[in-house]
Amino acid sequence: MSSRRLRAFKRWMISQGIEWSNDTLQFIDTPEEGISVKALWDLKEGDLIAKIPKTACLTIKTSGAQDLIESTGLDGYLGLSVALMYEKSLGGDSPWAGYLQVLPDCECLPLVWSLDEVDLLLRGTELHKIVKEDKALIYEDWKESILPLLDSLPSNIDPKFFSVEQYFAAKSLIASRSFEIDDYHGFGMVPLADLFNHKTGAEDVHFTSTSSHSESDDDSDNSDTVDLDADNIGNKEPSSELDCSSITGDDPLVLEMIMVKDVKAGVEVFNTYGLLGNAALLHRYGFTEPDNSFGIVNIDLELVQEWSSSLFSSRFTRARLSLWRRLEYRGCDSQSAEYFEISSNGEPQIELLILLYIILLPEDTYRKLDLAVSAANNHEGSIDTILSEKWNITWDKMSEMRADLLLTENVCNALLWLADKRESLYGSSSIKDDIEALEKCCAKERKLYHSLILRASERRILEKLRTYAAVGARSHSSLKSIQREPKRKRSKRS
Repeated sequence: MSSRRLRAFKRWMISQGIEWSNDTLQFIDTPEEGISVKALWDLKEGDLIAKIPKTACLTIKTSGAQDLIESTGLDGYLGLSVALMYEKSLGGDSPWAGYLQVLPDCECLPLVWSLDEVDLLLRGTELHKIVKEDKALIYEDWKESILPLLDSLPSNIDPKFFSVEQYFAAKSLIASRSFEIDDYHGFGMVPLADLFNHKTGAEDVHFTSTSSHSESDDDSDNSDTVDLDADNIGNKEPSSELDCSSITGDDPLVLEMIMVKDVKAGVEVFNTYGLLGNAALLHRYGFTEPDNSFGIVNIDLELVQEWSSSLFSSRFTRARLSLWRRLEYRGCDSQSAEYFEISSNGEPQIELLILLYIILLPEDTYRKLDLAVSAANNHEGSIDTILSEKWNITWDKMSEMRADLLLTENVCNALLWLADKRESLYGSSSIKDDIEALEKCCAKERKLYHSLILRASERRILEKLRTYAAVGARSHSSLKSIQREPKRKRSKRS
């Protein structure tokens, strides 16, 4: 299907010097899915399918708002947001009009959902708290950095294009579609490259950016340092994670798209944003994948402290937590909390198991460990020493056996408590209720559909955590039985 907006976009690309394999790439435009790219003919690994001049990219350096942006000291995503809003305000007079008309007004990221929708649809998920924090922070950015710009706008620019709603819309587009171009341009919008849809772990085409140091001026380095860790869904400034690599090429002014695997005719051509779980995908790009195997669920340290305080005094909990830290263990850090990850197969982060084990140590063993840590400068191996002594095993086997040895019955019970408590955050509905609601839901109801997939995928991980704890408890009991079993004397041969 070749829609009117696609035809206009192709004419615009030609005018900008963008080259693509018109005979081998087919652009599909549907109301439900938007624009996607399919192979008209078989594509082979190594095929160069597109060349995009950097001058065709919408960046701070190429935008008509460059002087306005740089005079106010804005850079990075703030500056790019101003550039995007400025070009949209120009309508058909913008050099990027042919490109902007194929973009949605905004991407359906939770960032642009109402607070009521966030509370209703994301309750209990990894995104609930993060999205609310994001919305507050981005509003403050607008108030502090964008609102003061309105007095400096040229007389032909309507200030309504710089409203808080337009800023959130621009942020959603940049979060889901921007690419890192080079040191000079920083991040920007790259026409054509952002039409390829994502599929986790299934990259067909590779987006490369050639080295551009020859373009850079001494005072023009405005590139941002952005955390692109796939697990860090709390990143305030998410960006596209399409695989971008700097290489030395013949033309430092051009971006290239190269096939990294064979694709048959009639099949959609995918890029990949990285190996991201559903929470990260929904947060950054506005969609989920039903069979995504890269999800995680986080258990906050506060939840562990709540469990410990339900059994022991607050003083006891603080002392055991202090010992864990003195042994130089830490959880993961986000903007406002420390937490432990539960992987997609239900396996807890080892630091969580060690903390639970230390909290549950008998008093005499705890004091022995506490004394050893206080007396030694090198804390490494202290918990391993206790485990190796307890189980009478050699040091070189500790690394492969340590998780099993930590899974005492009480530690496993603690994991079950944490799983149940974490599950309670989703509300009174069960995972069965969520799955039934998902089966009745239409993919066109994007917010509900993707939030249900996220909820269901997270709750399946919690189910796997319970299984992990149950199996671990049984395995630990078997180890204890083997350890207690007396060695039999070997009978003499007759």
